[in-house]
Amino acid sequence: MDAGPRHGAHVTEKQGPVGVHHTRVEWVDTDAAGIYHNTAVVRFVESAEAALMRERGLHDYFPKAPRVRYEVEFEAPLRFGQEVTAVVELTRIGASSMTFSFEVWGEEFEGRPRTRAAHGSYVTVHVADSHRRSSRWPGSWRAALTT
Repeated sequence: MDAGPRHGAHVTEKQGPVGVHHTRVEWVDTDAAGIYHNTAVVRFVESAEAALMRERGLHDYFPKAPRVRYEVEFEAPLRFGQEVTAVVELTRIGASSMTFSFEVWGEEFEGRPRTRAAHGSYVTVHVADSHRRSSRWPGSWRAALTT
């Protein structure tokens, strides 16, 4: 379930390109108590990033943009069945790296209000050769992400 805001999940005060992903916490995302695994956040965030790249026409982005740094702060649990909104923003594009910030929100659930469950940032680098060395972002990618 990708695309625009819903359930009060409006994207505000963002400066750079934004990707949004809506989903639900599934059983596979949880421990036996029905609370999400920390690794689910990475999947939710990557889905929001994929939505951004699809929207910008960068369909070959992921094989060429590995993560080199990832930082997350976990603030609140997400529960089995709860709707989730992940928002990713491109905050910096350098010569060969990009920095993204993200937030993962648990929507209102079982009488609990909408709450930010996690936030953080990560860095990707562009690799264009089989030796996996960083290289400059293609001009067409930069244009797609900055206009």
